[in-house]
Amino acid sequence: MRPITTPRLVIREFEVADCQPVTRILDDCFGPLPRVERDAWLQWTVRNYRALEQLGQPPYGDYAVALRDSGDVIGSVGLVPSFGPFDTLPTLSARLRAKPTGRHRPEMGLFWAVAGPHRGSGYATEAAAALAEFAFNSLNVDRLVATTEHDNDASIRVMRRLGMTVERNAQPEPAWFQTVGVLFNPGR
Repeated sequence: MRPITTPRLVIREFEVADCQPVTRILDDCFGPLPRVERDAWLQWTVRNYRALEQLGQPPYGDYAVALRDSGDVIGSVGLVPSFGPFDTLPTLSARLRAKPTGRHRPEMGLFWAVAGPHRGSGYATEAAAALAEFAFNSLNVDRLVATTEHDNDASIRVMRRLGMTVERNAQPEPAWFQTVGVLFNPGR
C-alpha cells in the first residue's frame, strides 16, 4: 500500500526501525509485552506486506501513523481480519435472507491506536477515515467493522465520528465483541 497523506498525518508501512515508537504505542494502548515479542511482531508485519501483495490479497495489517511535519510515529491504524457473530447485530442481520445463525464469520476490520500524549487531537479519526476511504475507493470493500469494549468511550467516539452505526452486543460472549461499529461503503 502506498503512503496515504492527510492534512496532518502520513499513514505508511511500518519499518523495522520503528520498533521503539511502536512498542511505546502498543504497550501504552494494550499493556506491556517483552521487547522481543514486539520485535518479532514488527518483523512479521513488515514481511507480511510483501507476502500479501505477492498473493494478491488485501493489504491487511497495521500501518504507522506519523505526523506529517516531524515524521514522528504517534499511532497505528490498520485493516485487520475481524471474526465474530456479526449477523447477530441488527444492522447486519437486516441484510440477511435467512435467520441469523450467530455463527462467526469474517469481516474486514478497521483498527486504530494512538499514543497517550497524542490522544484527544482527532488523530485516530483522521487516520481511520483516510484508511476507510482507501478501503472503499481502492479495494471496493462493501463495509468495515470495528470492535471495542463497552467502556472504551474514546474508541466509540471515533466510531461515531467516522459515521459508523454503533451497536452493543446483547450477549455477554464473546468478551471481545462488546461494542461494534459498522460503516458501509458510501458508493454502494
